[in-house]
Amino acid sequence: MASNITTYGSISQRTAAWAATEMLQHAEPVLVLSKFGTPKPLPKNKADSVKFRRPVPFKGLKTPLTEGVTPSAQQMQYEDVQATIDQWGAFVEITDKVQDLAEDPVLQDAAQLCGEQAAETIEIQTWAALRAGTNVFYANGTKRADVNTTITLAKQRAVTRNLKANRAKKVTSMIASSPNYDTTPVAPAFIAFAHTDLEGDIRELPGFTPTERYGQMEALPHEVGKVEDVRYILSPMLDPFIGAGSSTTDGMVNDGSNVDVYPVMYVSKDSYGLIPLKGANAITPKVLNPDVPRGGDPLGQLGTVGWKSYYVAKILNEGWAARLECGCSEV
Repeated sequence: MASNITTYGSISQRTAAWAATEMLQHAEPVLVLSKFGTPKPLPKNKADSVKFRRPVPFKGLKTPLTEGVTPSAQQMQYEDVQATIDQWGAFVEITDKVQDLAEDPVLQDAAQLCGEQAAETIEIQTWAALRAGTNVFYANGTKRADVNTTITLAKQRAVTRNLKANRAKKVTSMIASSPNYDTTPVAPAFIAFAHTDLEGDIRELPGFTPTERYGQMEALPHEVGKVEDVRYILSPMLDPFIGAGSSTTDGMVNDGSNVDVYPVMYVSKDSYGLIPLKGANAITPKVLNPDVPRGGDPLGQLGTVGWKSYYVAKILNEGWAARLECGCSEV
């Protein structure tokens, strides 16, 4: 029992398991970026770093075999990409008694809100990691401060041409929409993530096909449609660089002085890695019931409901992910 109190606060392991599942269920609808990264489940010992390990591809041959001569054996090689894990968490104070029952409405409501908060935290950190990549294209000009043009088909093609030249593979699976760790297949494509503000401009791209016209192909969560071999997924949490563009606004959304620059992030298979918000180690609920005297609260007037999680996201291959920086039409 002491270990349960240390780990979860003043609720039982059974109720903690319920609370964690409740948090994950309410985190799932918020998650967009986390569905398409290469997952690396959190190690049991919760080390402060994680290694994403990948095999180095064999190069194509340019010299034919010589009759009767055995060629030299190829050697397997691996590359490690290391990332430091950060700890995240928050709590809310409560004054009504939280009983050790899953049906308690205070615990249920707090678990839901904590799950949504955890998911938003994960999305913010993943977006920060992705939009910091070095493979970047501009809708116009040669730097962010030049941008005052929205997304175009020509720029999308420039991005996908670059990805293909770097031997990037199209995404063929995603992490399933459930609290448990699992994957599900998807139709092959490059995935583009962007802010919901860009929906109108994306729908204006030549050849845009909305999800309602997909027919047999199933739409991805938060997907609005596709253009050629790119599927667009939009979320209001994928923030732009406010006022970072040109002072010549040209009908683009701006901060009153300069154009807001919107990153559109194109990713391919295994282009970035992350710790999935899944399974037993994803979220640790922390509940302290009121009416229990403790340090700083001698009368036991307050309790808390909170969560903790470990997370990191990192681009694994800069050539397999690309960022297009563009403006957003005001109308």
